[in-house]
Amino acid sequence: MEHVGQSIIPGLPDDLALRCLAKMSHGYHGMLETVSRSWRDLIRSPEYANFKARQGRCGDWLFVLTEGSSNEWVAYDPEADRWHPIPKIPIGHVDCQHVGFSCVSVYNMFFVIGGSYLPHNPAFPHQRPFITNDVVHFDPYKKQWTRMASMRTPRSNFACSVVSGKVYVAGGHNLSCTRGLALAEVYDPMTDKWEELPPLSNPQMDCLGLSYKGKFYILSDQVGLTDQRTFEVFSPSNRTWCIVDDIWPFSRAMQFAVQVIGDDRVYTVVDWGDSFIRTRDTEQGEWYDVGSVPPVVLSDHSRPMEAFGYGFAALRDELYILGGKVLKWEESGGGRFDIVKLGLVRVCNPSVTPLGWRETRPMCGSARGSIVGCASLEENSSFPSKGMYC
Repeated sequence: MEHVGQSIIPGLPDDLALRCLAKMSHGYHGMLETVSRSWRDLIRSPEYANFKARQGRCGDWLFVLTEGSSNEWVAYDPEADRWHPIPKIPIGHVDCQHVGFSCVSVYNMFFVIGGSYLPHNPAFPHQRPFITNDVVHFDPYKKQWTRMASMRTPRSNFACSVVSGKVYVAGGHNLSCTRGLALAEVYDPMTDKWEELPPLSNPQMDCLGLSYKGKFYILSDQVGLTDQRTFEVFSPSNRTWCIVDDIWPFSRAMQFAVQVIGDDRVYTVVDWGDSFIRTRDTEQGEWYDVGSVPPVVLSDHSRPMEAFGYGFAALRDELYILGGKVLKWEESGGGRFDIVKLGLVRVCNPSVTPLGWRETRPMCGSARGSIVGCASLEENSSFPSKGMYC
């Protein structure tokens, strides 16, 4: 029986025991809570969260939201090789699917921004989506969501990225501007304030944001097509937009995403039948293949299959291919197939060729299938804590 005043770790002062347990990353917390009631209470306590925050020990996180997960995110801890659910976002429309949002990490904080809520009520099949300007922040120390200052403009399917510690958004659409927005704004997480930016030269919708060499790039759904040979770039230093030539070897109509490792190592997935990892030679300005994404092999199916609808993320120096679906054809050749949702997670280091792929622990619970959103958070103890912890 546990008793009041029992040491956290017998034989150690409690302050030293706290330091020891604080070294354990978030993927181990569920296991630690099963050791004893005192450990459970400590792991869930403000003192534990505050101590880790002061030390900047939030750990590395990979956040993923999949279809059919009732808007519940899951998180991966690469140190522990474990997935675990995080609390549901406490605001929004609980009976609606959240899509078209952006998610980014900055200063050891994870943000989910804007997007659309799609009603699921079959009695009202033609309900219009609700487009929001909400911003919520997940605290990796307290494992809690907090509502932050809202964007000035509600928007969905917009460009968003972090440049020099600030979150830039531009374009997208809402119910007032269904053909695209030219409005742009920037968020400072240290002051929790949004500031209006000069507008884009042309409205953009269904666009993607990219931080590259200290600038904010807007990649539209037409990039890579023959009738669209330019895109817009914002320079925070002089607060101006400029139009530059198209350098991207893909279009939004295909399965793709872009990840930047460091400040200038750009990687993308190009899905033209087979899936390839491509990178850009920053000196020559040319794109080339690094290697292919291996096909999916199921234990009950003889043929390898190409996945679709998967997520693409970077964490530290590695690239992740997450979830997705495959079409599992009948072996008899009858022309019928099943759609199989995947919880599969594959990882490679793109700087090492040929690419050596490995599988990590699959996503947990109902987290499988098409990826709605994913983003990584890399621990950095030098980030300011905003004075939130004392």
